[in-house]
Amino acid sequence: MLLEYFQMIDRVEAVDGARRVLKARSVVPSKSPVFEGHFPGMPLVPGVLLIETMAQASGFLVLAASDFAAMPFLMSVDGAKMRTFVEPDAVLDIEAVLEHDGSGYAVTKTKITSAGKKVCDAQLKLRTMPFAEVPLADIVRKRAGEVGLFEALAASAEGK
Repeated sequence: MLLEYFQMIDRVEAVDGARRVLKARSVVPSKSPVFEGHFPGMPLVPGVLLIETMAQASGFLVLAASDFAAMPFLMSVDGAKMRTFVEPDAVLDIEAVLEHDGSGYAVTKTKITSAGKKVCDAQLKLRTMPFAEVPLADIVRKRAGEVGLFEALAASAEGK
């Protein structure tokens, strides 16, 4: 997604290739068109955008694990639990753990916390398709660079 309010990850903080874990951060904007209807006078981040946030973190993890060989697409959301409201200016810490990667799909366990409190969690399944079949490699690499995925991968490689 290239629309500004669908770019949910601000920064990839760390990637642990051995443990297959990615940690990212996102700061909810103080103003967004999303809040105009959700809800007037009580702005809250919609649950679907929290799921999208977890999906994007999972996607970056799958990209890193596959060395950018395949594009991940969200396929299913299992056991999602929304545990608290998220308001403007909240700092979200996102964690994705890769549980399976192969046979054209990946499975992650994801969670979001804010100020140490659980926000939401879910198991996500993603379909992976080789970039030869989907013309998105350049766009995805650009976005990965913008959020610091390559820096996090380099730092992880140095720490080995």
